[in-house]
Amino acid sequence: MPKTSPSAQSASLRRHLNDLLTGSNAHADFEVAIKNLPAALRGNRPVGAEHSPWELLEHLRIAQEDILDFSRNPQYRERPFPEGYWPATAAPPDEKAWEKSVRAFRKDLKAFCALVSDPQADLYARFPHGDGQTLLREALLLADHNAYHVGQLILVRRLLGAWH
Repeated sequence: MPKTSPSAQSASLRRHLNDLLTGSNAHADFEVAIKNLPAALRGNRPVGAEHSPWELLEHLRIAQEDILDFSRNPQYRERPFPEGYWPATAAPPDEKAWEKSVRAFRKDLKAFCALVSDPQADLYARFPHGDGQTLLREALLLADHNAYHVGQLILVRRLLGAWH
């Protein structure tokens, strides 16, 4: 097998991480999961589901914002768990709240991908304000967390009869 340089390996790893964070190689992505969800269903918790689409969207946004903050802010402060990671209501206050949450999710995902893509960012260095976490670990955590809850969102949509 041919050898590659450490910088080529790093660039390849960064591309793979970005694909994992934004792609849908093994599962549906965020954009597919939220596409054309009727506003009237966004606050409904179907029988057999613990959360509404709004609760899942907000949880995705809040958790991603938190992971991004942890990954770039030495003064990071942990949120109370679990209440700091979920919205207070099952339904969005209005349609603007839904759209605002979607935009914030996209913006923070783009910022996290930029952080991972930065060749100056050490993927393996431990954060001084953490207890062993690295940027690589946070990227994998975010990808895993988002995939899990995007899957839940699709399941909730199926239970609501709002999935293809």
